[in-house]
Amino acid sequence: MSFQQFSLHPHVLAGIKSVGYTQPTPIQQQAIPVVMEGRDGLGLAQTGTGKTAAFALPILHRLSSGPSKRGVRALVIAPTRELAEQIHQAFVELGKHLRIKSVAIYGGVGKGPQLAGLRRGAQVVVACPGRLLDHVDQNDFNLAGVEVLVLDEADRMCDMGFMPDIRRIIKILPSKRQTLCFAATMPEDIRRFTA
Repeated sequence: MSFQQFSLHPHVLAGIKSVGYTQPTPIQQQAIPVVMEGRDGLGLAQTGTGKTAAFALPILHRLSSGPSKRGVRALVIAPTRELAEQIHQAFVELGKHLRIKSVAIYGGVGKGPQLAGLRRGAQVVVACPGRLLDHVDQNDFNLAGVEVLVLDEADRMCDMGFMPDIRRIIKILPSKRQTLCFAATMPEDIRRFTA
């Protein structure tokens, strides 16, 4: 089995090759077709199994195919700044042959560089909930064009008490969007949230 079977954009395939991926992992085999079809999805897999590429690759394909649109089109919510930065770097590396910009937004650092990244036209925003809501409250950017929402490590976000923030973010987003949820376990809060 190879990544060719997914009919990904040639520049996405070039990104896969440049990072050295040769075969899709089980979570990628199961998730990529669902995400590419535009369906909502729930992926359960342990850390280190390739979950980030399972959603990043089809998102990059989607953003590089069809008409170019301005503004934030994909929003990935992560529980920690380390994970947000890691996901952002995956988008940068996998999308290095594309003209898709990504920015990571999280607390503990100044807002200036994050705002600069947004103003340069980021289509992908990878954010921690609190700092994202800070930017939204300040009208720093608009989420009206979001086509795909990803909740990564949703179980950890539940454990860390982020569900009220997540619900608030979801109310801001367009109701017509693709929603993807990735986690290592399935706590009751997530089960209710995805139902």
